[in-house]
Amino acid sequence: MDAVASDRRYALLRDLGRQPYEPVWRAMQAFTDTRNEGTPDELWLVEHDPVFTLGQAGKPEHVLMPGEIPVIHVDRGGQVTYHGPGQIVVYPLLDLKRLKIGVRDYVCRIEQALIDTLAEWNIDAMRREGAPGVYVGAAKIAALGIRVRRGCTFHGLAFNIAPESTAPFLRINPCGYQGLQVIALQDLGGPSSLEAVKPVLLEALAHQFGLALRHADGLPAQLAA
Repeated sequence: MDAVASDRRYALLRDLGRQPYEPVWRAMQAFTDTRNEGTPDELWLVEHDPVFTLGQAGKPEHVLMPGEIPVIHVDRGGQVTYHGPGQIVVYPLLDLKRLKIGVRDYVCRIEQALIDTLAEWNIDAMRREGAPGVYVGAAKIAALGIRVRRGCTFHGLAFNIAPESTAPFLRINPCGYQGLQVIALQDLGGPSSLEAVKPVLLEALAHQFGLALRHADGLPAQLAA
């Protein structure tokens, strides 16, 4: 381990595999509500079963044709989005006070990690003022929805990798924007495999937050209970 890495604060990394949405959401809440100043930060990686989620101020009229996909009203910011197979979801469970990071800076750092990840495949991505997330041209490739409670974060980012992750967005106004195009990494010449993208994204996130990631075996206690 180099000197820079040894100075980093460590965070536990948990790959939850494929999971239904609601139990993971409740586990995030429980983790955040019970953590204290000494609790290590964690990053949870997950691929969800298909679900539409509406943020706290989410308007039901933005859900156009949910069909068989469940709709869950949740406690993050933002409007409606979709999670499902072919998408990497990362939930950073971070103590912003300990990291000395403000909420705006936190959002910008997540966006930058996604931009840097896309650059690995020579894809020029950008952020948009007032519309959190990451875009390639006019199309959105990654969504952000966060919650901060007592200075600690939960919820996070959703990054479209395989084309199968984008079709359900036609059933909603993504993030409340009618007609917003949604695209996947493979559509742009990148890999369709989540496993090919995960290490690049995790390295970019670790760099942005000055974290050394330590793999943790098994599900978090809040989810395994």
